[in-house]
Amino acid sequence: MTTETNSVLNTVKEAFAPVTEAFTKLQNMEVPEAAREFVKKQAETAKERAAEAYAGSEKVTAAIETAVAGSVTEAAKISRNIQQAMYQDAEEFFAGIDKLASAKSLSEAYQIQSDLARARGEVLVSRAKATAEYVGKLVTDGAKTAQDNFSKVYSKTA
Repeated sequence: MTTETNSVLNTVKEAFAPVTEAFTKLQNMEVPEAAREFVKKQAETAKERAAEAYAGSEKVTAAIETAVAGSVTEAAKISRNIQQAMYQDAEEFFAGIDKLASAKSLSEAYQIQSDLARARGEVLVSRAKATAEYVGKLVTDGAKTAQDNFSKVYSKTA
């Protein structure tokens, strides 16, 4: 039975040998220079357009900020931070595309993608912490203002 099992196993191995060999070659296949250059050029164009959109949104936020005062200043600050984060994300995305376009094999591209995903996760954690601290500060400041206003009203009526 062992001989029969080995025979069947060897037959299966031989049948799938071309697939295994093709997959091994595919992992080390080089990406043509023209394709890498095309991707880099398209990423650079998109990056420039993202910068233009960011500049335009910055002008809109500045106009809103000067038109309205008070609590809107905080809203504008939040909007500006969100816009900046989106712009940074776009820049990182295009930088990642540029890095991926430089990969000469699929295994190198996989490693680059893994590094980018890890860095992206770290950025998200950092932003979440900063947002929690900022919201906590806003709540504390808002409660203090409400308390001050309440004490002014209370002292006037007493």
